[in-house]
Amino acid sequence: MKSTTALLAAVAGGVALLSGCVPNAGIDTAATVIAVDSSDDACTVETDSVASGTVTFRVSNSGERVTEFYLLGEDELSIVSEVENIAPGASRDLTVLAQPGSYFTVCKPGMIGSGIGQSSFTVTGDAIAVSEDRERAISDAVANYTAYVKTQAAELVPNVQGFVDAYVAGDDDEARRLFPLVRINYERIEPTASQFGDLDPAIDYRKPGAEAEGLEFTGFHRIEMDLWLDAAVANYPDETIIPLDAAGRQQIGQKLVDDVTALYDAVHADDFELSVSDITNGAIGLLDEVAAPDGKLPGEENEFAHTDLYDFYANVEGAEVAFTAVRQIALDSGDDGEALVAELDEEFAAMKALLSTYGDYEGGFVSYDTVSQDERNELGAQLNALSEPLAQLTHAVLGVDPAE
Repeated sequence: MKSTTALLAAVAGGVALLSGCVPNAGIDTAATVIAVDSSDDACTVETDSVASGTVTFRVSNSGERVTEFYLLGEDELSIVSEVENIAPGASRDLTVLAQPGSYFTVCKPGMIGSGIGQSSFTVTGDAIAVSEDRERAISDAVANYTAYVKTQAAELVPNVQGFVDAYVAGDDDEARRLFPLVRINYERIEPTASQFGDLDPAIDYRKPGAEAEGLEFTGFHRIEMDLWLDAAVANYPDETIIPLDAAGRQQIGQKLVDDVTALYDAVHADDFELSVSDITNGAIGLLDEVAAPDGKLPGEENEFAHTDLYDFYANVEGAEVAFTAVRQIALDSGDDGEALVAELDEEFAAMKALLSTYGDYEGGFVSYDTVSQDERNELGAQLNALSEPLAQLTHAVLGVDPAE
C-alpha cells in the first residue's frame, strides 16, 4: 500500500467491527449495502447508522483522482478497514462484519493527506455470536496466516541485510541482481506492513509519493534510484540527481535495515493480532497494489529497474496464500461459497500461468519495459478476472454456515 496510515494497530483495543465472527442461525446474513460517493471534495455516505451484521460499503469514485475509503475506530485514528486504489469512475466494495459501536468514515482522494469528509458512523443492535465449529475454523485460519506473515518478515530481514551489504560495498551488479529478489517477502505481506504507521512509507514509497506527503525519500526505491542512476536522470530531467557517496549509501542502507527490523519486531510482538477480515481484505489489497496507477501493471512501481513482474508475482502469491487460509471456511458457507472457491482456484492458476510466460524468480523475469501495451492489457484483463471474485471472499467467509 502506498498511503500513509494513521495508527500502528491492526485492530485497536476496543474496536470490534472486524471481529472475524460469523452470525448464528436466526441472524439475517444478507449484506446491508451502503452507498458511498467519493468526489474530489466530499465523502458522502448514504447513512450514518446501521444494525449489526454483514455490511457492504459500495464506494463509487465520482472525482478525478484515485481515491480510498476508510472505516476508523472510535478514537478517529485506528484503521478498522479500508479499500484502496478506486479509479475515477470505478466502484469497489468493502465488506465487514459490523459489531455494535461508534466509528468514523472518511475518504482520501489522491490517497495522500488526512482525508476529507470524516463523519461519525454508528452500529446498533446486538453483538454477533459465533458457532463453536466456525469459531475454531476462523481461529485456525488466523493463526496459520499470522504464522505466514511472521515467517515472511523473518526471511525479509537477512535478505535485506545481504542486499544492503552489497550496495554499501559498491558491488552494484550484485545489488542490482538482489534488488527484485529481496522485495519478494515484502510484497507478499504488504497490506500487513502498511498497518504500522510510517514503516511502509519509509520502506517502500516511490519518489513522487514521498515528496507529495513531505516525507524523506528512503527505502527500496531510494536505493533503486541510485543503482539505476541513468534511468533516474532520464525520468526526472528537470532535477539534479547525483549518485550517493559512501556515507550516503551507508546511511540510506542502514535505515532500510532498521525499518525492516522494526517490521519484524512489530509482527512478532505479543500484542500483534490479525482478524479474518484482515486476511480476506488484505488479499484483494494485494491485487490493488498491482493495478494502482503507481503500481506494477502500469510499470510505475520500479520505475528505474523495471523489475515490476517480480513484485506482481509476489503480490499474487500473497493473495493466494490469504485465500488458501480461509478457503475451507468459504467452501463450508454453501453452494455460493463452493462456486466462488472453484472460480478463484481457476483464476489464480490462470494468473500465475500467464505471469510465468514472462519468467520466474530463479531464472528472472523479463524487464517490464519490454512488455508491450497489448501484453499489459492481457495481464490487466486476467488481473480483473481474478480481482472480481476475490472481492467477494470477505462476504463468503463472514457468511453463515448452511448447517446452522
